[in-house]
Amino acid sequence: MSNTKQYIIFAATTALILTLAACGNTAGERAVSGAGIGAAAGAVGGALTGNMGTGALLGGAVGAAAGGLTSEKDINLGKPIWK
Repeated sequence: MSNTKQYIIFAATTALILTLAACGNTAGERAVSGAGIGAAAGAVGGALTGNMGTGALLGGAVGAAAGGLTSEKDINLGKPIWK
């Protein structure tokens, strides 16, 4: 896979993680949902680049950080599905 394609996949995955990471009302809920969404997106990106496990791990970490560090005022996607 070319470097350009890898960068595009990485940028799209990062944008998806940061956009969807903030489901929930508290920082803990947002971190958990962000980790799940980030791990899924990272696994897809990792599978395309050759290492799904590493992609899921990194995506989960970035998603958890993005979810935990944003407030409900920053991004509000509504009530989480588990509530």
